[in-house]
Amino acid sequence: MRNALSFDIEDWFQVENMKGAISPGDWDTLELRVVSNTERILKILRDSGTKATFFVLGWVAERCPALVQEIARDGHELASHGYGHDLVYNLSRDRFREDIRRSKESIESISGRKIHGYRAPSFSITKESMWALDILKDEGFTYDSSVFPVSFHDRYGFDGCSSTPFRWPNGLMEVPLTVYRIKGIALPLAGGGYFRLLPYMYFKYFFRKLNSRNERFTFYLHPWEIDPGQPRIKLPLSYRIRHYVNLRETEKYLTRLLEDFSFERILIAHGLENGAP
Repeated sequence: MRNALSFDIEDWFQVENMKGAISPGDWDTLELRVVSNTERILKILRDSGTKATFFVLGWVAERCPALVQEIARDGHELASHGYGHDLVYNLSRDRFREDIRRSKESIESISGRKIHGYRAPSFSITKESMWALDILKDEGFTYDSSVFPVSFHDRYGFDGCSSTPFRWPNGLMEVPLTVYRIKGIALPLAGGGYFRLLPYMYFKYFFRKLNSRNERFTFYLHPWEIDPGQPRIKLPLSYRIRHYVNLRETEKYLTRLLEDFSFERILIAHGLENGAP
């Protein structure tokens, strides 16, 4: 069974945990590490014969067009992560439309490929920002992968929402991030910081249970999560833990994951090529 593998292409200074310490106005003055880190991921995927979906931040695409082209040449799916890594529920409708339109147009013009998918920064399409779904549909996206139906998180969550792909009333497909439900609690399984903070066997155990039930899972990582050499910024303790813990182990865990499970692009794994699961 082929599961869905994805990467959110943003740099170390663009994550939400850094917002209190680094202003977006300073981004262009900081060390850009996203190219080398993403190229490491591309090599890992080549070595394993795996294809994935890359949700690229428009800001990164405009500054690193050769990277976008390399992702495309390797046969991976390109998708949008928005432009400026702003949380959806902090934007007005007009600003959100401008953000996703700029991102989509940038990636499509650089790659020469049509973009189908979108993933919100920090999974910020929640019950409070469902208005964004109609704008995504209106701007030509065919699927969203922003819903993370985990039970407990301070920035995101869509508790009670389906954890398998479904269609919203407006026709837009949703590919939620994976959780495992036990007695009404949705445990996080999709990757990211959880993949660094929790033991690898936790993921292997529950992923095998899902596949044994004929359920595919959707997994994600960021390029900065395989980069223990990135600059260290003074942050509140909880943010330091979320961002810096176990960076040295992530690449090894990813390699093990690709050995233990089969993966594909989101469009292929979930059968969305023709707009239906």
